[in-house]
Amino acid sequence: MIRVAVDAMGSDRGAGVVIEGARQAASDGVVPAIFGSSELDTGELALVPTTQVVGMHEKPADAFRTKADSSLVRAVKAVADGEADAVVSAGNTGATLAAGLVLLRRVPGVRRPAIAVPIPSRQGPPILIDAGANADCRPEHLLQFATMGAVFAEEILGIARPRVRLLSIGEEPEKGNHLTLEAHALLSASDLDFRGNAEGRDILEGAADVLVTDGFTGNVALKSVEGTIRTLLDSLREEITASTAGTLGGFLIRPAARRLRARLDPDTYGGAYLLGLRGLVVIAHGNSSPTAIANAIRLAARGVDHDVVGRLAARLPQEAEIV
Repeated sequence: MIRVAVDAMGSDRGAGVVIEGARQAASDGVVPAIFGSSELDTGELALVPTTQVVGMHEKPADAFRTKADSSLVRAVKAVADGEADAVVSAGNTGATLAAGLVLLRRVPGVRRPAIAVPIPSRQGPPILIDAGANADCRPEHLLQFATMGAVFAEEILGIARPRVRLLSIGEEPEKGNHLTLEAHALLSASDLDFRGNAEGRDILEGAADVLVTDGFTGNVALKSVEGTIRTLLDSLREEITASTAGTLGGFLIRPAARRLRARLDPDTYGGAYLLGLRGLVVIAHGNSSPTAIANAIRLAARGVDHDVVGRLAARLPQEAEIV
C-alpha cells in the first residue's frame, strides 16, 4: 500500500476540492491521508488534524519556522518520519521547498532541488526543469537540472539517451542572456545529449526530452503553455456549441476531441516532482481541480512505485561532480 500525505489547506479552491480529488485517487494500492483542519469532512479518508495554514503569499522561510503545525509542514514531516511514502501539496511552493530542504534534506551532490513537470506536446511529454523552484540560478545549476532531468527521463520514462535542450530566445548558440550563454557552454561540454537551444515556440512540438531553464523562466513558460491550451480548448468548445451545425459537427468529432483534450489538458498530469530531495514531493497547482489533485496523487504513487528518489540518488552523486 502506498501512503500519500495530502495537504488539504493550501489550495486556492479550498479543502473540499482537494478532498474530492483524494477520494478519486483512493484505490486498493493508494491510500491518501488528509492533513488539515479537524472540522473537515473527509468521509472514508483518514484525517490528520492540524491547526495552522500556510498562505500562498507568506514568506517560505517564515511560514516553515512559525507554522510547524500547518497542514503543509505536517504532511512533509510525515514523509520524513516514515509515516507516508510521498506528499502532495497544492499550497505555497516556496514553503513546500523550504520544508523539504529542512525535513527531508537534499540528495548528496544536489546543489538545488528543481521542479520537473511534464509538458503536453505533439511527440510525447518532454520534461521542463526547473519549473519554479529557483527563480535565480547560476549556469552550473542549469547543468545539474539538466542532469537530473536526463536521469529522470532515462530511469523513469525509459528513454535510452534523452535529448536535452536549453530554453532561450533563439536557436543560435550566441543567443540569450549571460545565464543561458554560460549554461550553453557547460552543457555543450557535458556528457549529456545536448542538442542546443530551443525557443518558446518549440515547447509544444516535442523539441527535446528535457527542456532546461531557470525557475523564473520555466514557471512563466509553463503557465503560458497551460493558459494557451485551456483557452484554445475552451474556445473550441464554445464555437462548437454556438450553432446547430457546429453542435452536429461536434458529435462527429467528439472522440477525437476527447483524445486531444486528454493529451493536452494540464489536469491530465496533475502535478510535478520536486527532484533532488531524499523524500518524494509532488507539487500541484494552487487552482487544481479535483481531477488534477487525483492525478497528482497518482503521480506521487507512481514515483514511489518506480523509486524516483532512490534511482536519482544512485545516479546523481557521480554525475554531479561535473558541476
